[in-house]
Amino acid sequence: MELNDKIAIVTGGSKGIGRAICLALLEKNMKVMNWSRSSAGIEHENFHELSVNVGDLESVFSAYEETIDLLGDHIHVLINNAGLGYYKLIEETTLEEWHKMFDVNVNGIFYTCKNIVPLMKKYRQGHIINIASIAATNAVKGMSGYCGSKHAVRGITHSLFAEMRDFGVKVSCVYPGSVETDFFNNTPDMNLSKNMLKAEDLAESIVQILEAPLNHLHLDVEIRPLQPHLEA
Repeated sequence: MELNDKIAIVTGGSKGIGRAICLALLEKNMKVMNWSRSSAGIEHENFHELSVNVGDLESVFSAYEETIDLLGDHIHVLINNAGLGYYKLIEETTLEEWHKMFDVNVNGIFYTCKNIVPLMKKYRQGHIINIASIAATNAVKGMSGYCGSKHAVRGITHSLFAEMRDFGVKVSCVYPGSVETDFFNNTPDMNLSKNMLKAEDLAESIVQILEAPLNHLHLDVEIRPLQPHLEA
């Protein structure tokens, strides 16, 4: 896809991977809308943001209406990046933590796609990228809730791909390994390392996926550090 002057929605774009993606898309002269609970602190004429809890349907629907009013209904790119996880044994995980992971990581994708998919079908063009994790394919001790939610992201992506391909709309799932973000700040025995992926480098990979030829699809893309500090 030629990205110049196209419109993208990025969820969770206020920090880490999401913020890096917003900046990378702006470099391609895209109009970028960040749906996030906090501000990304980006000042750019093509950057917009709304305070959104993607785990809440009403919040997403309100953001959808505001976005359409501001940018129009031809949304070319949706990047479902918002996510969270807790490093806890299953019996130590609270109900609130469990539901929060699934509300944001899983229900959030349903809520955004429920609104945006009809627009992409209408224009027979678009690309949805769901940011999962290698936890979607690997078991991680002490992260059953997070792994379960990311496995769900993979399943949703594959089914959505089958639903959308005949409309000329691409659906991709990206599985990052360890990335140098604040995700690991509260994760025991997992510290930031110079060998982790850099958010800005991962964002460049996202751009490459988006810029692939129209009949060229990356369905599953696993991106790991070559020499990781963590086992991946």
